Amino acid sequence: MAVPDYQTLMRPLLQRVVAAGTPVGIMEVSPLIASDLALTEEQLAERLPSGRQGTFHNRLHWAKQYMTRAGLFESTKRGHFQATAEGKALLEKDSAAINNDVLNRYPAFVAWRSRSPGQSDTAAEEIDKGLAPKAQAVAAATPEERIESARAELEASLRAEVLDRVRDMTPGDFEALIILLLVRMGYGQGREEMAQALGGSGDGGVDGVVHQDPLGLDRVYIQAKRYREGNTVGPDAINSFIGALNIKRANKGLFVTASSFTKQAMEHARISTTHVVLIDGERLAELMVRHSVGVVTRDVVEIKAIDEGFFGE
Repeated sequence: MAVPDYQTLMRPLLQRVVAAGTPVGIMEVSPLIASDLALTEEQLAERLPSGRQGTFHNRLHWAKQYMTRAGLFESTKRGHFQATAEGKALLEKDSAAINNDVLNRYPAFVAWRSRSPGQSDTAAEEIDKGLAPKAQAVAAATPEERIESARAELEASLRAEVLDRVRDMTPGDFEALIILLLVRMGYGQGREEMAQALGGSGDGGVDGVVHQDPLGLDRVYIQAKRYREGNTVGPDAINSFIGALNIKRANKGLFVTASSFTKQAMEHARISTTHVVLIDGERLAELMVRHSVGVVTRDVVEIKAIDEGFFGE
């Protein structure tokens, strides 16, 4: 069962605030509402994709925000709020769910929404346009969730494009790319001189090496197979790499491909006494985006919030 969306949380929140009778903080009523809805520990532990905030807390915050804009809540002292006469009246006269359609009855909410770009349509209007069920999910999402959903979609598209570009690289450029990525990730103490490509004839079955210490006592050897999509890496290639590592008396190896590994290849790497890590194309693209290899930051969006410390009681 998923964490209820922010509109579903509106009525339980109003009920608890009215029942309190005095100004409350969101953290005071949060555990009570969680109990009212019988939310599990797993649900309460769920976090937004960014990992920076709990999903339940985020949605409860936005339920409060929207209802405040409709005039159902009012702020009192720092971080505290209470139900207004309108909020209490709504709870008394209407037992139905409270959602954005209900809030649209309040001029203050309509005026606020009209000033918020992209927020003029209610869930019902979206559905009437024939955009359900996706529109329902969008309408039920908090602003942070919509931003993160868009970010995830953009990043997925970027990873796919990155992988397409990588598959068009020459073998030599691909090997250099892997070396650069490892350095950006902090291997070799993050210093380019601690890593080098070894590809070419006489490479001894490895394409690169990263020295983890200045004397080269701890080394990670690399095998880089660019390969196009559909041309999978099988167990023979893994066994060959493990053999090369044994010859070099190495106990760490990294096998990277722009394609994928067969199940047998992954099993051979798993049972090997030599520690071999496999990175396929999808994982490679993810790491490149995360560590800004082959990509640049096009824009930065600032999301600001109230500084409670600024506003004294």
